[in-house]
Formats: sequence, structure tokens, C-alpha cells
Amino acid sequence: MIRPAFFCSKLRTYGIDFYAGVPDSLLKALCAYLSDNCDASHNIIAANEGGAMGLATGHYLATGRIPVVYMQNSGEGNIINPLASLTDKEVYNIPVLLVIGWRGKPGVHDEPQHVKQGKVTTDLLNVMGIDYTVLSKDEDKAAVQIQKAVDYMQRTKECYALVIEKDTFDAYTRQNVEKNVLTLSREEAIQTVAAALEEKDVIVSTTGMISRELFEYRTAMSQSHERDFLTVGSMGHASQIALGIALEKTERRVWCFDGDGASIMHMGNMAIVASKGPKNYIHVVFNNGAHDSVGGQPTVGLAIDLPAVAKAVGYKTAISVDNKDALEKALASITNNLSPITQSPILLEVRVKKGNRKDLGRPTTTPIQNKEALMRFLKD
Repeated sequence: MIRPAFFCSKLRTYGIDFYAGVPDSLLKALCAYLSDNCDASHNIIAANEGGAMGLATGHYLATGRIPVVYMQNSGEGNIINPLASLTDKEVYNIPVLLVIGWRGKPGVHDEPQHVKQGKVTTDLLNVMGIDYTVLSKDEDKAAVQIQKAVDYMQRTKECYALVIEKDTFDAYTRQNVEKNVLTLSREEAIQTVAAALEEKDVIVSTTGMISRELFEYRTAMSQSHERDFLTVGSMGHASQIALGIALEKTERRVWCFDGDGASIMHMGNMAIVASKGPKNYIHVVFNNGAHDSVGGQPTVGLAIDLPAVAKAVGYKTAISVDNKDALEKALASITNNLSPITQSPILLEVRVKKGNRKDLGRPTTTPIQNKEALMRFLKD
């Protein structure tokens, strides 16, 4: 395997020392190393992968040095626009080294949401005209590949991709870990909210740990999963799925269980929710200031005022809580339609501590089964 220190040191010999992107589990060791060894202006965890391409472009314009953008292969969709209309050789011709975690690689077992993306990972690069190589797990061979990539980018001023398979990077334990003093766990908060819902209520939960914890809660309580849409992929779009349901099923409350990283990734979605003014929409953001599902890398979630953002774009009510008592009081007001929490859409930020159970399972139903069960529930 490749040591993250070796990888970054090799890039540094070519003057490459700027990184931006969205963390991925296959890049967890690399992201951890960058957090410990890069200053805040040279390793930026972006809101989304397209934004990272913008940051990289700005760095190149200011310095003339090649930047790095890292991501899970699911992020390829977010970079297609800047690849085609910004960095492409027929537009500004700007070189960026793409480091892409290959989830769902054909022949390697992975979760359903990664299967299709895994199949088309290299096809998308080919269609976009991006030269690439699958990075070797041998450091000597990887060094040759890196040199080839840099030579190509310097000569052509075009982007180049290093595709990263599972177990490419050697383990690295992060030393400088952000801590918060919050005591309420996300899992307990999810259980508390789910327990307060009425029988006709619907939940749309975001990708990652939130959907997994919601699924396990239903199983532990011997409840069916038909009321929950588990958005196992498509990070950042759960709020719009929930809005689409809420606008058609006005007689039901629709709850979006969101994460801070997901809500920040496409924060403009909040403005669309507010503009439509659904009176049956509750947007719950479980905010721990971290991308928990891919290694706990930090977000800016706890450094910003999400309720103020929600109010600014037009949410009628915005509340923040950080303990179970306050959460239960807020939920009682929402579910009992008590003043002043009667105006929707509502944002309920629940500030929680980082981390999850090590034995946390995954949904045992397929995405298709989940979809069909929810649609039957909504029809009845």
C-alpha cells in the first residue's frame, strides 16, 4: 500500500501542495494526513466537488501551480460542468489533478448506490476526455505514474485523474481531531424524533449514517420501514425529494432527516423549499460538524448559524437544540401545532456529538423494495 506521506511528498516535489475536495472512505487515510499536515488555506473541504474545482482553478490562476481535487467517484457528477465549461482545453485549459475513490468497482462488493457509479467511473472520464490511470498500490510504480501524470498536465495544461481502488492507501491515524462538547448522540436524537411522529407522517432521510440509524431504530421497535425513504445515494438532495412529496401529499407531514454535510453540499435547496412554502414540511438537520460516514472529516456545520440561514431564505420557523429535553419540547410544539411553532416550513437543527456505534448495520431491504413500500404507503 501507499503511505499518504509518500504520496503527498511526491506531489510536493513537483510544486503541488494545494488540495480541495469532499472526503471519501477510500481516501480516509489521505484526508486524515492532509488535515494534520496542511494549513487551512491549502486543504479545503469544499461544500461539493464542483466547488472544489472552482477553488482549484482559483489556486492555479493565482500561482500557476497544479492543484489537487479529491472525491468519491459519486462526485464525478458534480464536476462534469466545471470540467466541460471551465477547465477544458477548449475553454480555459487549466490542469487539475483529480484523485477519485473508486467505490463500486466491478467485481468488488459494495453497497447498491455505488454499483452503477462504479461501472461508469472510467467511462465518464473517457467521455470528458480526461486521461487517467488506476494508481498502483506499489510505491515505486505509483511514483512513475505520478510523474507521468504531472508531465502530461504540464505539457497539455489539461486535467488528469488518479483512480484509487480500495486498500490503496496505508492506514493513517489523524492526530488533530476536532472535538465538540455536545452530549446528545445522533442516534438518540433520531430515535427521539422518529418516536414523536404520527402514523401518516413520512421521513426522507439523507445518505450515510442517518439512514442506517433510522433503519435500525425501526427494526429494534418492530416497526415497518414503509414510512421512510432512505436516500442511500445522491448526497445533498434529500430535502428536494421531501419537498416533492410534501407538495403532492399536503395532508401528511413530511420530515427530511438531513446531515450538516449534506445540507451544506447543496444549500441552495433550502431557498427552494422556502419559496414553495409547504405547510407540512419539517427539515431536521442533525449537525455534528463532520462527514461521519467517510471518516469524520470536519464540515463547517458547527461554525455557522443554520437557523439564521433558514430564516434568511424564508423558512417560517427555525429552531436549534442541543439536548434531549429541548428536542422533546420542540417536537411537542411541532406535532401539537402549538404557537408559535405553527408556521412551516420549519428548520429544526439538532446539534449532536460525533461518532456512531461500531456495530451499526446497513438496511437489509433493497432500494427498489424501499421505494415500492413507500409508494404503497403514500397511495393508501
